[in-house]
Amino acid sequence: MGKSLKLLCKDSAACVADPGQTRFDLLTRGALSASSCLLPSDGSCHSDSMAAARAEAKEHENSHNNCLIQLANPHVAAMKEDILYHFNLSTSTCDFPAMFGDVKFVCVGGSPSRMKKFIRYIAVELGLDHPGEEYPNICVGTDRFAMYKVGPVLSVSHGMGVPSIAIMLHELIKLLYHAKCSNVSVIRIGTSGGIGLEPGSVVITRQAVDACFKPEFEQIVLGKRVVRNTDMDEQLVQELMQCSADLKEFTTVVGNTICSLDFYEGQGRLDGAICFYTEKDKQAYLQAAQAAGIRNIEMESSVFASMCRTCGLRAAVVCVTYLDRLKGDQITSPHEVLAEYEQRPQRLVSHFIKKSLGKV
Repeated sequence: MGKSLKLLCKDSAACVADPGQTRFDLLTRGALSASSCLLPSDGSCHSDSMAAARAEAKEHENSHNNCLIQLANPHVAAMKEDILYHFNLSTSTCDFPAMFGDVKFVCVGGSPSRMKKFIRYIAVELGLDHPGEEYPNICVGTDRFAMYKVGPVLSVSHGMGVPSIAIMLHELIKLLYHAKCSNVSVIRIGTSGGIGLEPGSVVITRQAVDACFKPEFEQIVLGKRVVRNTDMDEQLVQELMQCSADLKEFTTVVGNTICSLDFYEGQGRLDGAICFYTEKDKQAYLQAAQAAGIRNIEMESSVFASMCRTCGLRAAVVCVTYLDRLKGDQITSPHEVLAEYEQRPQRLVSHFIKKSLGKV
């Protein structure tokens, strides 16, 4: 197989990564859809035909619906046993297809308690909750991550920062692969600092960018710099935005998101233990970010986007903003206000799941 990685589909051999690349380029921002692989070889296209547009959209949907999870690692297939150490799960002791084969939606967030609240909430929303129902932590025996499941929804905590979520994602994607899952959407629901937005606004990320506003994730692999793309799935972004329009409950915007490696200096805060810049410096940086289309700052989106994209997963990040960083650094809203803000991404994603399942 080498570096040419195929996305295995039940009904199509389309969607093959370019030889020599180590990431998928399946869904670029409006430039390429999964259905683009199925266009006639002569390149003909009737852009002015509504029927053709509808057919292309349907092909995109069908291609996604039929796509299985594919790892970007040929070594895993040769392993007799795969131990997902930080989940306390193993292919030799767990029947992954029986446990997880029906998963269509994976929601991830930093806090274990938040993800348990979400699984209880989505269970009620989907009509799968019963009096006295308990949702045990599937990752019992480890305190690294927590995982909960109800129906086709998996809810997983990822901790704080790029290293923590990267570990979780490696094992989560392998779990979905071993379970032979298909048509999976992965959505991070979380909190963030806004830039030029009122507290409580929700940001759906189009691109995750680094602290220099570059839409890339850099990783050092075997001493070499590897850079991967950080675009989210544009169709999923638009579907989520439409769900917000359906709800009409809170301000929602689509924008780019800074993925910082730190909560304090990395985000230009003045209230950390170390700070060698001024309020003027901070304002200049944040205003430049705003001018570049950046609407919020968090700490996980870049690796989340790049890893999901590399393995052919539809991915999105939906974060509420706790404050406007142009106006301050510390989160001063009362606990009950923050608790309501925290529920907003959950309500939006819940509506998306229900709509996808025809339950709206």
